[in-house]
Amino acid sequence: MKVYKFGGASVKDAEGIRNVLRIVSREKGDLIIVVSAMGKTTNALERVVNARWENCEDVALSEYAAIRNQHQAIAKELGLSQTVQQALFATNLVSDIPFVDNYDLFYDQIVCTGELNSSRLLSAYLNANGVENELLMMPQLLITDTTYREAKVNMTVSAENVRQAIGQSKAHVFVTQGFIGGTPDKHFTTLGREGSDYSAALLANFIDAESVTIWKDVPGILNADPRLVENTILIPELSYSEAVELAYSGAQVIHPKSIRPVENKKIPLYVRPFNAPDEAGSVICEINKRVNVPVYIWRKNQLLITMKAKDFSFILEESLSAIFDIINRHRLKVSLIQSSAVTISVCVDNTRYVPDAIKELSKAFAVTYNDGLSLLTIRGTSPEILAREQANREILLTQTTRRTARIVVKEG
Repeated sequence: MKVYKFGGASVKDAEGIRNVLRIVSREKGDLIIVVSAMGKTTNALERVVNARWENCEDVALSEYAAIRNQHQAIAKELGLSQTVQQALFATNLVSDIPFVDNYDLFYDQIVCTGELNSSRLLSAYLNANGVENELLMMPQLLITDTTYREAKVNMTVSAENVRQAIGQSKAHVFVTQGFIGGTPDKHFTTLGREGSDYSAALLANFIDAESVTIWKDVPGILNADPRLVENTILIPELSYSEAVELAYSGAQVIHPKSIRPVENKKIPLYVRPFNAPDEAGSVICEINKRVNVPVYIWRKNQLLITMKAKDFSFILEESLSAIFDIINRHRLKVSLIQSSAVTISVCVDNTRYVPDAIKELSKAFAVTYNDGLSLLTIRGTSPEILAREQANREILLTQTTRRTARIVVKEG
């Protein structure tokens, strides 16, 4: 059995759904299809969450109506029945989902509806066009803890659930949701933004899949974001360890958590272009060689926090433990660490959790920070590359090792 994952860009409109049909129709073996929310639906659902959180009911209703109308219009264009059309976003996100005074829990109950509805639409369209399939509901199978918005998966229970659901079915094709799971008490959870890759990797691990293919709007894994760098180079293959390094540094092609589940079972992970399915794309697999071209990774919306002991003493091990305990409890994502005898600096994603973390850090340390930053990681750097990338930029921090340079810069 293979696992195919289609992201939001792959299924953003009726033509995208038709293209999924063309791609999966070529596969003659057993298949699991993991689908993200359509297009920018997750962003729109976040606006519903925030409008309801701020008691702006009219805004929330307007956003919900736009989401529902878009999905129903696509279903209509695809020739699906009135029953299918009306079932899409039939749950009113404003009146039918109870408000709870926990933002992350509330967020997950609304945002999960993106994947639930995209998978229903895709499953119905495939069934109507000769690809018989069974719709699997990940909130019932992928069981997680209650770390809402970044839930941790119970691997043992989830693996057994998935294997049982597939083993008891007579279907050869399954459609399901990426990014989402469920708690034992039936609350929806999400696995972190862009978590659909992780869902696909987990499913592949659970069923010992032949391969995973992530269908993207790029030719494969490139040495830079083509929106930011001209003349990018396709990397045809790379090792699991190189892929982890690139993903952790902020490469957008693969979710960082996606590598370990496939590496543990030595399952190859392909990244291929959905608009050119005959092209080979790239593969992450068990090889022992390095990428032989420089790789440029931009991580946007960063914040650099510097901490110093208030009594001007050294930053010792107990201080580091206290700092990272606070960082971990406030769910900050650290992308760079720099320390000296009296200070420690961390570069983190600038999320809604940052203000509370800074407030707590400030109780024990003198804290300063800069926002509006980007982190550029260059794998396979050289003095010439480093000098070129630093030119004409406001540099706050540079960190270099044998092969890698990391530069924190003010966003222009």
